[in-house]
Amino acid sequence: MSPDAAPLIVSALFGAEDFRWLDELRRAHFPPERNLLDAHLTLFHHLAPSLEPEVRRRLSEAARGAPPRAEAGAVIGLGRGVAIRIDSPELAAIRRELADAFAGTLTPQDAGGWRAHVTVQNKVEPADAKALRQELAAGFRPRPVAVTGLALWRYRGGPWEAVSRHMFR
Repeated sequence: MSPDAAPLIVSALFGAEDFRWLDELRRAHFPPERNLLDAHLTLFHHLAPSLEPEVRRRLSEAARGAPPRAEAGAVIGLGRGVAIRIDSPELAAIRRELADAFAGTLTPQDAGGWRAHVTVQNKVEPADAKALRQELAAGFRPRPVAVTGLALWRYRGGPWEAVSRHMFR
């Protein structure tokens, strides 16, 4: 797939310790044959490739500020999976500003409501997901997580291709 046809994805980046924790959860519980990605927090799933220069500019602008405060707030069920909910009004505000900027171009998935989360299990039987949610929730305590930047990726059907990183000041 040429760069001109590959959709763009925007994600938040975590500090090393928080990334390690979330990625270990994902590696332990995500079906290995489907786990093509590291742990991630997606802000936008599909932006038009023609928007790349504007997306890069806006991500750079958004990253000029201080890192948004964030917390791993709860273990949540996804029906056929489990995720860690990320609570961050400041990151939500950044995403809302970007969504407003690209409003006419967003897919229905990206235009709808945003639930900030890191998926640690997906595409399993609902009973297995429920059991893992209960197991993880039993020992879970909310904790701060470091959001260190924003990343832009290209999707070509497999692992994401890194395009740019925009680190908060």
